[in-house]
Amino acid sequence: MSSLTADSEWQASFNPWLIAASVMLATFMEVLDTSVATVALPHIAGNLSATTDEATWVLTSYLISNAIVLPTSGWLGNFLGRKQYQLLSVLVFTLASMWCGAATSLGMLIAARVLQGAAGGGLQPVSQAVLLESFPRERRGTAMAVYGMGIIVAPLVGPLLGGWITDNYSWRWIFYINVPVGLVALLMIQTFVEDPPYARRSRQGRIDFLGLGFLAVWLAALQVILDKGQEADWFGATWVRWFAVTSVVFLAAFIIRELRTDDPIVDLRVLKDRNLAVGTFLIGLIGVVIYGTTALLPLFLQDLLGFPAYQSGLAVSPRGIGAIASMIIAARLVGRVDGRILICTGIVIRATSLFMLGGLNLSAGLGNIVWPNIVNGFANGFLFVPLTTMTMETLPKALISRGTGLYNLLRNIGASFGISMVATMLARGSQTHQADMVGDLTPLSLIYEHTLRLLDHMGLTSAQALGEIYHMLLQQATLWAYVDDFRLLGVLTLACLPFVFVFRH
Repeated sequence: MSSLTADSEWQASFNPWLIAASVMLATFMEVLDTSVATVALPHIAGNLSATTDEATWVLTSYLISNAIVLPTSGWLGNFLGRKQYQLLSVLVFTLASMWCGAATSLGMLIAARVLQGAAGGGLQPVSQAVLLESFPRERRGTAMAVYGMGIIVAPLVGPLLGGWITDNYSWRWIFYINVPVGLVALLMIQTFVEDPPYARRSRQGRIDFLGLGFLAVWLAALQVILDKGQEADWFGATWVRWFAVTSVVFLAAFIIRELRTDDPIVDLRVLKDRNLAVGTFLIGLIGVVIYGTTALLPLFLQDLLGFPAYQSGLAVSPRGIGAIASMIIAARLVGRVDGRILICTGIVIRATSLFMLGGLNLSAGLGNIVWPNIVNGFANGFLFVPLTTMTMETLPKALISRGTGLYNLLRNIGASFGISMVATMLARGSQTHQADMVGDLTPLSLIYEHTLRLLDHMGLTSAQALGEIYHMLLQQATLWAYVDDFRLLGVLTLACLPFVFVFRH
């Protein structure tokens, strides 16, 4: 029997669901940690004598190191062995979490987060690869549905859990809770996960240090621009222009290096597979939409509608109900219904939810927020499950780990672009609408005069009345900026539709 035939017929020694539980536990922990620290930043800043702006490096440092490791995960999995690499990642992530919780200064916490992000970078793509390899082709949709539940629910639970722990205990416990979870994950991976024969054969001995250096510089420069660009007025700042040039130059050098070397640390040649190339591009676009929405909603609820942090988390959390329901349905449909139809269904459902959010106003109640979120979450199963399955479907098993690394990298880059885009549009859109509306605050406006008289009857002085009117104008201008953002994300979602039909069925 040829090695290719043996590879395609290889089956895991243990029940695939035990393997799924093992890798999902570690992945859930990692995804949870990308969002759990967001609500604790003011507490971290106060406790470590730092400004809120300085404390944001707790998030940025994690994302940078995470992004650098993501595309190298396939190579590292081959170099160390999938099982050993996953064990090492979970171990380092757990130890780094202990270090984060014990940090006595902001610098110490940032260093620990860099290590934590580097360890977490390999968990998602390697977990996806292990799941796709462990399940037979006809059950991969079900496996991806279970995986998707963890990936989607964790970011929703993160802010809610982080806020509750920070309010009731200490911000340090949002990191300490990873320790028992990490230990259980280590035990389960050691017991149930194994390397397939082709992974054992393909272990490499050479490290492409030059390619790794190029990769680290261009991704780090890009991530810093996306995280800090809005604060610095983008290309109005000299350092942003220099970082942008550096990122582009090193990206070009990285691509040339990886295509020419015999042992690339990131195998870009796998993008010759049409499904992988299309799926990777699509997950980048969808990442822009999903994470842009995730960034906008808490701000809308807290800053504009006055929801407390915990209540805003409760308003958003029903998205998980829709996600779980659609995952169960999608798991049964994948393999029976054309995946392209399922993806298109998910795109239309998500766009509908965003246009629903684009119709909100300042009098919106909890019900107006909950239903669009349930619809938004319901789209996820029809997007993630068939998209991941179709993207990896035509790849040989031996190349799946390389494909998942690139796939997850584009999702993360799309997420960073999405968050930066909506933050910039929100700030600038609010200023634009304010400039447009302020022209109506003149004695010639009947509404303006009526509001002034009404406030005067309420006992406000002229200065107080003008201040109140300006506050109302700011609220309306900011509302329109949010509405514009939600509607733009809806249009971007629909723009994904034509690309779906490029997939090879």
